[in-house]
Amino acid sequence: MDGQTVDLTALMQDIGQRARAASARLAVTTPEQRVAGLRAAAFALRADAATILDANARDMAAGQAKGLTPALLDRLRLDEGRLEAIAKGLEDVADLPDPLGAVMADWTRPNGLRIQRVRVPLGVIGIIYESRPNVTADAGGLCVKSGNAAILRGGSESLHSSSTIVTAMRRGLVEGGLPADAVQLVPTTDRAAVGILLTMTDFVDVIIPRGGKSLTARVAAESRVPVIKHLDGICHVYLDRAADPAKGRAIALNAKMRRTGICGAMETLLVHRDVAAAQLPALIEDLVGVGCEVRGDATVQALDARVLPADDADWDTEYLDAILSVKVVEGVDEAIAHIERHGSHHTDSIVTEDAATAERFLARVDSGIVLWNASTQFADGGEFGFGAEIGISTGKLHARGPVGAEQLTSYKYVVRGDGQTRP
Repeated sequence: MDGQTVDLTALMQDIGQRARAASARLAVTTPEQRVAGLRAAAFALRADAATILDANARDMAAGQAKGLTPALLDRLRLDEGRLEAIAKGLEDVADLPDPLGAVMADWTRPNGLRIQRVRVPLGVIGIIYESRPNVTADAGGLCVKSGNAAILRGGSESLHSSSTIVTAMRRGLVEGGLPADAVQLVPTTDRAAVGILLTMTDFVDVIIPRGGKSLTARVAAESRVPVIKHLDGICHVYLDRAADPAKGRAIALNAKMRRTGICGAMETLLVHRDVAAAQLPALIEDLVGVGCEVRGDATVQALDARVLPADDADWDTEYLDAILSVKVVEGVDEAIAHIERHGSHHTDSIVTEDAATAERFLARVDSGIVLWNASTQFADGGEFGFGAEIGISTGKLHARGPVGAEQLTSYKYVVRGDGQTRP
């Protein structure tokens, strides 16, 4: 083991030890203390706005020089409005109902034992994410709200932005009476740090990867710590034959183009054959008009010469860009089958005025979020009333869908007796 590896191991062990100590302190804080700490952190972000935006400008310049795509640069970019939204997000998280100590169930056994199932923190949460500076504040804030310490490992492209955000948050937490080490950022871009974090079972209770397939695959393969997975978002909208044309047009355009680089963006549009000729031409015109490349099957191509041919890989691709694949299907069952085969169990929507068809879709599509007559861009913890989210869990164990403060808790059983012994 060379000197650099020894130093990196020591660095990560120190971060883990401090996080474990901070989590023990956080677990016994009052709701009022955590609210005060988060509000002070939001104030600190606003106070340090110029520093944070300067750091982000450095990251943006480096990203442009590196050749990041427009979608990735959009994820990375901060401005006054986005920074204010981050600070407001922390305040929204602070104002959420406190998840800790909530009694989830309460019953008394015939022998007089009173048993309660009570929410408790997970402990120390390691969050590994790519270049979205807002995740730094969202993840840190949600962990603090739920009594957990956070070890954050952001993408190298956002290191300067994330560092200044964490510096401000830590100062605010201390001013609010909470431990600074409740939120720590791994201060290196060395990928080996991730490998060490994934093996720190003495200090880390849960790992949450938030990024592309390669990141999630690496974490799933290497982690010795339990993982809450956030896979890619191959999201679908299905326009049923009973779809209202105006709703379908508005929802599909918003689902694809509101923000193309987020995981809730629609990547494939499925259209019932009975309405394809009537509804697709206007929608294709909308999409092409705002710069979206449309790829389609033979039926879709026949409707507009600007539609490029879609191949098999398109149905399995998360573009995160102004590209959309479109397929004509025979009905809701074929749409459901296509989503099951090609989707990522993230977010899928149906547009229809037929309630029975909608309920069939909602019941049978096996995704973390399913919607009826609404855009997939609502796949966001803030839009669910969670204040913020660490990610959209596409797995089925522990948490599914938006992972907010409540989803970052576990539970324990508290049993109260009066001298009972077991015969």
